[in-house]
Amino acid sequence: MSSEFESYEQDFAVLTADITGRIAKVPKLVGDEKKQMVANVEKQLEEARELLEQMELEVREIPPQSRGMYSNRMRSYKQEMGKLEADFKRSRIAYSDEVRNELLGDDGNSSENQRAHLLDNTERLERSSRRLEAGYQIAVETEQIGQEMLENLSHDREKIQRARERLRETDANLGKSSRILTGMLRRHTSILDRDSV
Repeated sequence: MSSEFESYEQDFAVLTADITGRIAKVPKLVGDEKKQMVANVEKQLEEARELLEQMELEVREIPPQSRGMYSNRMRSYKQEMGKLEADFKRSRIAYSDEVRNELLGDDGNSSENQRAHLLDNTERLERSSRRLEAGYQIAVETEQIGQEMLENLSHDREKIQRARERLRETDANLGKSSRILTGMLRRHTSILDRDSV
């Protein structure tokens, strides 16, 4: 089983070495030549992915006690694959200095000026982004403070309403007590009046 894995491993090593060489050539090409090279690399990357899948299937068949070493190798190959794909993506939009100068008709000084201009614009964008981020943070904090104030006002309103309810209850109880005391006083007065007669 491990011999199958090692066979796939050798194929993967040869294929990725070829892909690496082709990726390095992509920025130096233009037009149809570049398109053809890109198509070839895409095809090879697909083959490399299929090899990885086959290797992964082989690893699953290996007994658990021996699987660890192969799993580590698989992780390393997947990382290599990810790096190849990232390099390929960059190479497709990159041009070597010679090709760029040929396409744009630029000399070295113009290229340097463009680079300086791009760096300046990048710094401006970064400063603007930082200001926007700071503004957003202030807005978030202000919203949080406003929310807390609304919650506090809501709690205060509930407290005031409960206090009013208690006052109404107390007022009603006082009225009732007053009527009871008035009644008792009248009865007491009538009893005194009868006794005096």
